[in-house]
Amino acid sequence: MSDMTSERRRFQRIAFDAATELAQGERRWSVELHDLSLKGLLVKRPRDWNGDPDQPFNATITLDSDTRLHLEVVLTRTRDDLLGFVCRHIDLESISHLRRLVELNLGDESLLERELAALGEED
Repeated sequence: MSDMTSERRRFQRIAFDAATELAQGERRWSVELHDLSLKGLLVKRPRDWNGDPDQPFNATITLDSDTRLHLEVVLTRTRDDLLGFVCRHIDLESISHLRRLVELNLGDESLLERELAALGEED
């Protein structure tokens, strides 16, 4: 990764495997989650992909039988067989679960606090 890319990236990506679904209107795709961060997610492009890149998507990530993350996301990049989405809205319960997941995977509370501060600076 170039120094410039490293400087721009403020959110650690966490490789994570969880059942994930993208939805746009009546269309639904089960996707393979590649990684996620406090800012978005990266998924493997499904074979039947026909999403409208100009419209938002709803992403649902199932952590366990009782815990799901619900995010409104927009497609920001496509590369090879991957689709990158940035989160535009997440409910309070979902962000709490995501924060805990990031905290556990980073293993350093100061890194988490730095990412949360960066999240507040965006937009």
